[in-house]
Amino acid sequence: MNNAIVRLNPSQLLLLVFLFFIILGTIFLKLPFATTTQVTWTDALFTATSSMTVTGLAVVDTGTVYTLFGQLVILALIQIGGLGIMSFAVLIFMLLGKRIGFRERLLVQQSLNHTSIGGIIKLVKSLFIYSFTIELIAMCFLAITWVPEFGWGRGMYLSFFHSISAFNNAGLSLFPDNLMGYVGDPIINIVISSLFIIGGIGFTVLADIWYKRKFKKLSLHSKLMIVGTVVINAFAMLVIFVMEFHNPHTLGAMSEMSDKLWAAYFQATSPRTAGFNTIDIGNMHEATITFMLLLMFVGAGSGSTGGGIKLTTFLVIVLSVISFLKQKQQITIANRAIKETIIFRSLAISMISFLFIFLAVFILNITEPEPFLKLLFETVSAFGTVGLSMGITADLSNIGKIIIVFIMFLGKIGPLTFAFSLAKPRQEKIRYPSEDIMTG
Repeated sequence: MNNAIVRLNPSQLLLLVFLFFIILGTIFLKLPFATTTQVTWTDALFTATSSMTVTGLAVVDTGTVYTLFGQLVILALIQIGGLGIMSFAVLIFMLLGKRIGFRERLLVQQSLNHTSIGGIIKLVKSLFIYSFTIELIAMCFLAITWVPEFGWGRGMYLSFFHSISAFNNAGLSLFPDNLMGYVGDPIINIVISSLFIIGGIGFTVLADIWYKRKFKKLSLHSKLMIVGTVVINAFAMLVIFVMEFHNPHTLGAMSEMSDKLWAAYFQATSPRTAGFNTIDIGNMHEATITFMLLLMFVGAGSGSTGGGIKLTTFLVIVLSVISFLKQKQQITIANRAIKETIIFRSLAISMISFLFIFLAVFILNITEPEPFLKLLFETVSAFGTVGLSMGITADLSNIGKIIIVFIMFLGKIGPLTFAFSLAKPRQEKIRYPSEDIMTG
């Protein structure tokens, strides 16, 4: 058994550890004292996977169906899944004074999707310090709204739960309508959105900002993430505000301009893997839904709590297209050339992701009676570990739920990690002559 584990590559071991925690979470959520009413094994598996992959899709109401014990199990899965299983393993090793070997460092690198094994332990230490500090501060700010409304005990617990859920980009809420009741509340909007934006920008970027302090000194990756996040969020807010302004089911129903602006801002930033919503997603215009599909597919930052193909992957592909159209020999940005291996990796991630989404939607169209757009939205939301839904999650058949479970799992561990766990990469020792193929 031990020899078999040793022979596993980091991708395979990471996949198995993720599966172990999902199965363990499923068993805990199926315990009689974890729920107020009986849930099926499929629903328990769905909830455990959604929590562990920090997706946020829910087949039952988290706040009423699960007891305090069940909610704490969900919260533990969210924290472990968001910060990384191997990161917690390294923390335990450090607390016990154990030596962290090369294999463990490789696993952490794979878990955090880090580019280099160098400085990985320092990154893990920073990860926990930043995460727990940010969650604690956010909880105190959320308490300003919820303690007066619900009292000290309930108010602090709601603040605690939503702080962890938001920072880890899970999107699970204890309110039946998510955060729709706080659409115009500045504190809830600012704190929750700040949490999932910071969590989604990536721990590598946060550490880079902390140690270098000046924008000019930041790495190219950090600069791309910061600028890209600001530009995309601002553009998305403008699009949603314009598209939904007269929609009587969303922004059009709000009398205050401030509420419309808060709703447009929140819903513009949320599709990048957060999953919280302050307006009814199912009643948005189809054009807006289509735009949100792109945001969910792109996702958050590499090495973050979010999913999707990642913002930097999307930017590399866009820059590759622009460079090809300009007939440039190199793909450059900010006086830096992008390596061919990164371009190939970005294309591989995007293509594998597209194929899995296509296959999932194809099967769901056979098994589910729902409209195509709703099924596509649910699938992309699952892959991007977003958690936004047009209201069909609970109505999916058992086969449909299993398909979404697999897509959530794939979206969290990453399409390349999944592919590497199945196929063993090997170096080619023979080089062949090249020949042209007609394309386009």
